[in-house]
Amino acid sequence: MLITENIRIWCEEVKEKLTAFTDAVNNKNNRLEVAKKSQENDWQNIELAKEIKDLESFVEHYTELIGGLDDLGTLLDMYAEDANSQSIGNQRNQIEKEIEELKSKINKSFDAFYIKTLLSGKYDSNDAIVSITSGAGGTESNDWADILLRMYTRFCEQSDYKMIVTDYLAGDVAGVKSVSFNISGGNAFGMLKSENGVHRLVRISPFDSNARRHTSFAAVEVVPVIEKTDLVVDDKDLRIDVYRASGAGGQHVNKTESAVRITHIPTNIVVTCQDGRSQISNRETAMKNLISKLAFLQHQAEVQNLKSITGVQNKIEWGSQIRSYVMCPYTMVKDHRTGEETSNVDKVLDGDLTDFINAFLIGKKIQK
Repeated sequence: MLITENIRIWCEEVKEKLTAFTDAVNNKNNRLEVAKKSQENDWQNIELAKEIKDLESFVEHYTELIGGLDDLGTLLDMYAEDANSQSIGNQRNQIEKEIEELKSKINKSFDAFYIKTLLSGKYDSNDAIVSITSGAGGTESNDWADILLRMYTRFCEQSDYKMIVTDYLAGDVAGVKSVSFNISGGNAFGMLKSENGVHRLVRISPFDSNARRHTSFAAVEVVPVIEKTDLVVDDKDLRIDVYRASGAGGQHVNKTESAVRITHIPTNIVVTCQDGRSQISNRETAMKNLISKLAFLQHQAEVQNLKSITGVQNKIEWGSQIRSYVMCPYTMVKDHRTGEETSNVDKVLDGDLTDFINAFLIGKKIQK
């Protein structure tokens, strides 16, 4: 009976924590009603439809949590009745099992709900544009960039996100010099913004015949896809180049100058796209990504008190990394911003970034 009393106390604690989000849920419910009314006259508004989906997901998650706690209370009452009647056997064991399973499910669901409440930034619900660029070091760094690409691919698979590679520049020997991809799904940017920065790898290089330890760097840039913006880009500020696509994509892609590179001259921001089969579609995608980057930089400048907009990241080298992945002489992944770490490097490189993302979001909440 002590176990059931402890679970009852735990249920009350979770309910108390949920009451702290009542205002947020009511606010989202009100926004949902307004959005649905607006949709009646604007069914083709993709952004509005996405907002409705995100709001519904949040409210439904909260409702499911309340329902789960009620179900758990019912199971605890059934267990108490069996205990009072001195019932034994398979029925009681089955109820015990159901109680533990439901408690574990609610616990995980509450953690996920809490993280959702932290995703309240202006663009957190948007899709994301991710770019990986290898640092100095040739083949070793190119291979590290390729490992990061695989890590984010696995993360997307585990998170039910859709990932489309828009540009890919292979390394001379192995790996990738640079790659860009769009990620779509609920709160894609909010979940992945923690990855923005320089990532450092320490390992015994498979490309070194003397089996020496090497340190490699790669920069990851994450910006939101911004569909609606008042930003206007002057054509005279753009330099547009076309060339043959270098990646996979079929005969048509590789035999025609379908790939597009757009340079925004004032900020020196460069976007490229070679995923589509036509120059027109690639140009549209590249322009969309450029507008998103410029609009986000403008937003950052406002937030950071008009900090210089140059489009240049920290140097991809020592002292600028946000996270280190060490495979030798010991195994550890450590985020230098939050202190979050684990010795299971393989698990992280297989796409399990949950602990690092959560630690980053919670740290941002504390800073606020």
